[in-house]
Amino acid sequence: MSTRKPPENKPVALIAGPTASGKSDLAVRLAERLAREGRPGVVINADSQQVYRDLRVLSARPGEEEMRGVEHRLFGSWDGAEACSAADWADAAKRAIADVHARGGVPILCGGTGLYMRTLLDGISPIPAIDPEIRRAVRALSAEELRECLLEEDPEGAGRLGPRDIQRMARALEVVRSTGRPMVDWQDRQEGGIGTEIALHPLVLLPEREWLYARCDLRFEIMLDEGALEEVETLLARVLDPALPVMRAIGVPEVAALLRGEISRAEALAAGQTATRQYAKRQYTWFRNQPPADWPRADNKSIGQRDYFVSLFRHNA
Repeated sequence: MSTRKPPENKPVALIAGPTASGKSDLAVRLAERLAREGRPGVVINADSQQVYRDLRVLSARPGEEEMRGVEHRLFGSWDGAEACSAADWADAAKRAIADVHARGGVPILCGGTGLYMRTLLDGISPIPAIDPEIRRAVRALSAEELRECLLEEDPEGAGRLGPRDIQRMARALEVVRSTGRPMVDWQDRQEGGIGTEIALHPLVLLPEREWLYARCDLRFEIMLDEGALEEVETLLARVLDPALPVMRAIGVPEVAALLRGEISRAEALAAGQTATRQYAKRQYTWFRNQPPADWPRADNKSIGQRDYFVSLFRHNA
């Protein structure tokens, strides 16, 4: 992910990190400061669950009070019946960024979906559509069979993936079978990224884990008390494909099981809290290791003591 900042390029702020790390509040505070200097800051969602209209509560989508009058884009923009891929989101984000720049404002990307951000900044591999028959055959294989086939047909790809990474193994196998070329060949040909066309000002929030997990637990409990049951009940009434991302979002399966009478409220609460913490842990690991080393990291306790976006204001002084 690019961090180059040519002076002629327009600024884009990016606030990333795991769920419950305080990204949304920081993004609004940054937008408010920009507004005091005469430039509108617009918060653009970069979270794969907050894109869905159906998940206002369970995605912790900011409400009117939390937005504090700051313009927010791409929050609740997708109907749950339509999967929002990283490419779909990146296309919409590019349009939103261009629109904000055209108005003399500063886009503030805010979210916890690393794949979305990487696709926007670095582009996407131009992999042709996978043959449906190949996809069906690959998806029917067991984990052991997947591993064996990938070791034979794409040994380099197999070496990069763990034995339990079933989704990525299946993707790698279907790509090599459908295109005749391993995934790495396509990944080397990424196109469409805007990383070199903008002046990026990133910040990754990596709070103390125990503090983060405690916030995750409390937030899921509040969700159960403040509309999660009604939200999932409405979602289930739509009878959507259970494979859709909106149906597999954190909290939806747990609350659905509660509504069906399969588990108690206490069990649903515990399961939802566990799922949220596990999700936060995966995000934490990704953001600690994947973004460029020169992207600033903060624990969210020193934000008030140090201005991590000083370069953004100096750049546009």
